[in-house]
Amino acid sequence: MSLNEDRAAPGKRREHSAQLVIATAAVVFAVMVISGVLSASYAIAGFAIVALAGFLALRIGRDAKGAAPPYAISEPTNNPLRTVVSGLPDPVIAIDREGRVLALNDPARALAPALRHGEPVSLALRMPELIEAVGRAFAQGETQRAEYSERVPVDRWFEAVAMPVKRAADTAAADMVLLTLRDLTPLRRVEEMRADFVANASHELRTPLAALSGFIETLQGPARNDTQAREKFLAIMQEQARRMARLIDDLLSLSRIELNAHRRPDAPIDLNPIVRQVVDGLQTLARDRGVTVNVEAADAITVFGDRDELVRLFENLVENALKYGAAGKRVDIKLAPGTAADGEPEASVSVRDYGPGIAPEHLPRLTERFYRVDVRESRAQGGTGLGLALVKHILNRHRGRLSIESAPGAGATFIVHLPAAGPRPSQ
Repeated sequence: MSLNEDRAAPGKRREHSAQLVIATAAVVFAVMVISGVLSASYAIAGFAIVALAGFLALRIGRDAKGAAPPYAISEPTNNPLRTVVSGLPDPVIAIDREGRVLALNDPARALAPALRHGEPVSLALRMPELIEAVGRAFAQGETQRAEYSERVPVDRWFEAVAMPVKRAADTAAADMVLLTLRDLTPLRRVEEMRADFVANASHELRTPLAALSGFIETLQGPARNDTQAREKFLAIMQEQARRMARLIDDLLSLSRIELNAHRRPDAPIDLNPIVRQVVDGLQTLARDRGVTVNVEAADAITVFGDRDELVRLFENLVENALKYGAAGKRVDIKLAPGTAADGEPEASVSVRDYGPGIAPEHLPRLTERFYRVDVRESRAQGGTGLGLALVKHILNRHRGRLSIESAPGAGATFIVHLPAAGPRPSQ
């Protein structure tokens, strides 16, 4: 290389760097406009500022002969590419042609903590769909999309968009790829809940709707002037309407819990006052059934949780014990600290009744939606078939578990296990 070429090399590198940053800014602002994060006017203004800064930096670098060459794209600090990427709300990773990480923002770092600047992206993101999408983006020079899922610790779905960035419009090869990751979990859960709601609600609502329609036709026809029949039918209609209201309320509660299943609650909650509040609220039902409720509690037992959901959980368990175990005339509730199988501290709450018990073949399916051991008895007690499904989903969100012990004629014990409060749980 000649002396003149050697002197010109830093200038070429500066020009290349400025062009690449400006091209990246154009792509980033375009993505933000398309996704609705910024309006077109704000995006144009932001891009103008970035472009002006790039040209000024290039001009200053040309005028300052002998000064140190500007940063390179791969430099980990003082990088305008990193500055642009860090301002995006979704996880974004800039990748070079060798598959190494050039820059990433905090959401991407939180999603994949193993990502490291300058290291191959395949070491942290081991999904073949992502790697193939990045490869196609470099090879074809066009934006590529791919979807992938994670199964641990909970089911989550993502969409990956690999957008190639070229230094100049007349350049065939892309200098890098911007990989944007979008969390599709809420949308997928909404779709699943909509399908489940239509299937389950149509099945369970058919019976009370048919009853209401039949009684209305009877009251409009043969029983129009029959006062005694009218009072009887109106009472049945009122009960059927209440059943429909309970069913809809349980379905909506289940939908809300499933929608937030991947977000673990982080508020410290003492279980003692929650259980006592539930028992006090069900005293009327206990008196009507002639059942005595005994509560045995240790000192304060604290877990991370959502208070309203935990109240709903214990209401379902205690109410089931009062309704289906009333023959035993007694319900025992015990709160105690314990230790999980992995050695971590946990809190356990057991609700035991002394009723007829449950046959072993039913135990594995008790937490399924609309599963009932005795359909007629469940409906007679006002059950919707969703109580234990709610319990299961609340415990899943709290990273807990439910164990059931029962045998015919020996009553049933439902034991709730929740991780004891320690350091704040990670989301």
